[in-house]
Amino acid sequence: MKQVEVNFDGLVGPTHNYAGLSFGNVASLSNAKAFSSPKQAALQGLQKMKALHDMGMTQGVLAPQARPDIDTLRRLGFVGSDASVLEQASKRAPEVFRACCSASSMWTANAATVSPSADTSDGRIHFTPANLTNKFHRSLEPEVTGRILQSTFANDKFFQHHAHLPENEHFGDEGAANHTRLCTDYGRAGVEMFVYGRYAFDSSKPAPKKFPARQTLEASQAIARLHGLSDDTTVFVQQNPDLIDQGVFHNDVISVGNQNVLFYHEQAFLNTDSALAEIQTKFGEHKLHFIRVDTQTVPVQEAVKTYLFNTQIITLKEGEMAIIAPIECQESEIVSTYLNDLISQGTPIKKVHYFDVKQSMRNGGGPACLRLRVAMTESELEAVNQHTLMSEAVFARLNKWVNKHYRDQLSVDDLRDAVLLDETRTALDELTQILNLGSIYPFQR
Repeated sequence: MKQVEVNFDGLVGPTHNYAGLSFGNVASLSNAKAFSSPKQAALQGLQKMKALHDMGMTQGVLAPQARPDIDTLRRLGFVGSDASVLEQASKRAPEVFRACCSASSMWTANAATVSPSADTSDGRIHFTPANLTNKFHRSLEPEVTGRILQSTFANDKFFQHHAHLPENEHFGDEGAANHTRLCTDYGRAGVEMFVYGRYAFDSSKPAPKKFPARQTLEASQAIARLHGLSDDTTVFVQQNPDLIDQGVFHNDVISVGNQNVLFYHEQAFLNTDSALAEIQTKFGEHKLHFIRVDTQTVPVQEAVKTYLFNTQIITLKEGEMAIIAPIECQESEIVSTYLNDLISQGTPIKKVHYFDVKQSMRNGGGPACLRLRVAMTESELEAVNQHTLMSEAVFARLNKWVNKHYRDQLSVDDLRDAVLLDETRTALDELTQILNLGSIYPFQR
């Protein structure tokens, strides 16, 4: 059955800011507390979505979280009016306050893990929101993320939604950022590759020493069970602990796959040869293209700085593949030289398109962080909430909405302003009407 891969990008929220909350994410920490531009960030994200739509891709939009998270601040003991809660929290617990203002939901690759119907035992698309337990500011997301996904994929004939895994570090789950699906085409059963950073129940196994491993093997195994995946088409691969300690906090910072291509750095995995051999065995007789980038060609730090692997690989209508890369890759002589050579090497990747997503890059996420991939049949696509799919009209309406509601510049100190909270709620309430999502936010319920 013919399927297409749909990229659902997270829309950057009205309170996009640089709080520097993510220990282990070099870009996030290096830009902590700098001024941000919510309007520019949202428009950059929309421009990328529209560009992929214009290339012939099916493109969707996922709503952001509502921030500041007043409900969580109240749970933590701050009382009174919303304005009073903001004032108390920002003065008495500034670190907690900044965490409850996080802009991190824009990185939709962490929203959930998705298994298409071709792979699952019941023939439905399965969604499990990531619990994101390793970072407090991200652990606030899964409940609303679940509601956004349920409003976007609302037909239970085609879609199965699971609750996020138990909120404990033993089942730390970071979503699709540590999950790659390889296949001959999107409509056929593929090999689902889960990449984990550590074993939760066996401390004798290899693990990073400096930065945390956010994904556990046990979490990945649980999701595979929930999604009804076969052992014959599921592979669990450990990320190289040394790479995590160099700032490679997710697998999608050091490898990316699409159909029969796995593009990876030679240091990406702990036991690379055995992992790739298992993937090829389970993939079957069809050829897999393993595109390895050597350290001598692109050092790890240059790959992280430019997000060479946090790019999207997409299959265009004519069957060729293209890389969607941030302009930081183009600005790096090392990386741009490599990419220019790559497209002439006889692999399925024939083009590179560069995009300005600097507002996201400065906060620690490239193009691949901004999207959740969902392989779908035509019938499944028809069952999706059509208001969330990119079109000329949706693009124009969302641009108008951003220009109406978003500020040009924002500092971390601005987040305690009750006027900004009211602005944000007004904007998000209007967005749920534009995208026909219903009451997904706590302030609407």
